[in-house]
Amino acid sequence: MIYLCLAIMRMFPARKIRNSKQARMERGRMNQADQTGKTGKVIQANQEGVSPDEVLKEIKERPTRRWNWARRVLLALLAVVLVALAGMGVWLADYYHADGVYDRVAQQAVSLEVAQNKSEIVVGDRKAQTGIVFYPGAKVDPAAYMPLMLRLAKQGYYCVIVKMPVNLAVLKAGAADSVIARHRSVSRWWIAGHSMGGAMAAQYASKYTDQLQGVILLAAYSTQDISRTKLAVLTIYGSKDGVLNRAHLAKYKKNLPVTSQQTVEIPGGNHARFGDYGLQKGDGTATISRANQQSQTAAAIVGFIREHQVTNGR
Repeated sequence: MIYLCLAIMRMFPARKIRNSKQARMERGRMNQADQTGKTGKVIQANQEGVSPDEVLKEIKERPTRRWNWARRVLLALLAVVLVALAGMGVWLADYYHADGVYDRVAQQAVSLEVAQNKSEIVVGDRKAQTGIVFYPGAKVDPAAYMPLMLRLAKQGYYCVIVKMPVNLAVLKAGAADSVIARHRSVSRWWIAGHSMGGAMAAQYASKYTDQLQGVILLAAYSTQDISRTKLAVLTIYGSKDGVLNRAHLAKYKKNLPVTSQQTVEIPGGNHARFGDYGLQKGDGTATISRANQQSQTAAAIVGFIREHQVTNGR
């Protein structure tokens, strides 16, 4: 598509408008040459027995034919762009829903804060000193992770789920900045994420290590090198996960700190059951319940954070 656009641009080169005497003389010479060319064609046509009127008509129609061809190309290009945009719109609109989850968690969160606005969902202990910023997986309703965050909030954490543009964390990897700035009562922050959200959480952590205690990756890996940072990193995935690329999980393990990273595999767990959004395309079949997987996940996270706080005194 880019090459086609360049080709079209070359068809219509930009012309500088000059009013100088030299420019007028150049235009005069071009007109004279054009007339000379037409005269030559007419003489040649007479010699070949072709009507001069037909020759002049053909000469006049040439620019029109060129413009018609260019117009067809432009219309075809526009059609391709519109189809691509329509396809992208359909793809983005087809996301994993979490219908009714927000209301259900709000009812269960006795004495805890549950609130949302256009940029985030909060499920947390108002007295918490430790917060967790959570980046959702690609095309997943952020409310789907509220049940897991509720389990963490009940253990004394302040959890903030970020609402990403069109449910894609890759479009706003720096969202944790505004979360940390808004919730100043929290003194220690961890960043977590599921799938693509985990990869983007690690990307954020690689740039703002001083603002964080560590990173929690759910069915995710870090393509950014954070091996030399002071961050603690916990990776959790299910043994039945059919979406997570295991080869990449192994390949990018080198990007994690050697002495402060831990990996937990949940037997029978899959990709989608870290959240509450139903089945996910390509995922394996879990042999444990969603509640069981989330319970084990929350226990692993709480244990890891507490161990880190004891070891490092923060």
